[in-house]
Amino acid sequence: MPHIAIVTDTDSSLPLALTRPLNIMQVPIVVNFDGESYAAVDEIDDAEVFARIDRSGKLPTTSAPSPGKFAEAFAQAFQDGAESVLCFCVSSEVSATYGAAMTARELTPHLDITVIDTRSLSMAFGFMVLEAAEAINAGSTKEEAIARAMAVGDHTHLYAALSTLKYLAMSGRVSQVAAGFASVLSVKPILTIRNGKLELLERVRTQSKAYERVIDLAAKAALGKGIQRLCILHVNALESARAFETRLRQSLAYPPDVLFVELTPGLSIHSGAGLVGVCFVTGD
Repeated sequence: MPHIAIVTDTDSSLPLALTRPLNIMQVPIVVNFDGESYAAVDEIDDAEVFARIDRSGKLPTTSAPSPGKFAEAFAQAFQDGAESVLCFCVSSEVSATYGAAMTARELTPHLDITVIDTRSLSMAFGFMVLEAAEAINAGSTKEEAIARAMAVGDHTHLYAALSTLKYLAMSGRVSQVAAGFASVLSVKPILTIRNGKLELLERVRTQSKAYERVIDLAAKAALGKGIQRLCILHVNALESARAFETRLRQSLAYPPDVLFVELTPGLSIHSGAGLVGVCFVTGD
């Protein structure tokens, strides 16, 4: 393990195929179904979550990892030979995860642990984590790795389209009546990250127009800057995500290797199945 260990949480949406080679440790968000709790990613994925939701007609709740879970991750990192730990957490605007990690750090004030509130979510902060891990593996100091990660955060964009308001209606975020009207009118909300939250940017008619609008927003954000990293996000919608990526490539130049990334249950139950979007890092 590098002398600086990287810890994060599963709201980063980082696939294990990326975290394992870089020795990134992920502490799972907790998904709660009728008194039963599951560790996101480790014990339950988006497909299993929505299969249960559709059977029961109820949404689960989510909760931040306990301080003890972060303390375990920190302790494991030091046992494995790390001299310090750098922990990136999902935005404190949407989760108590950052607070839990800070509490865990305070339990061991003699150890070198830095906890960062990314003020972001999903791969918009997953790319920050990757940048820090790659910097450390290349020999950067902790301060240099943090600076590189924060710079990536400043140049990261996320746009996504919901396919249905059904799950937001179940959560109470929109009324059943409003969701019904939206369904009849085929209204598709466009989401982005603002002030540390996934928020509604605008509404468009039809799924096809929603994809067109997401592509237009991405193209404008990347205009004249180039794209360094990019992934396609989805919730239980891989086929739709692949079709979206085909359209995206016609309007945007980006690296040939594309990641298709599940949002993961800590976030997906709040957006609902069918979400498709893009997250990318631009140059300066």
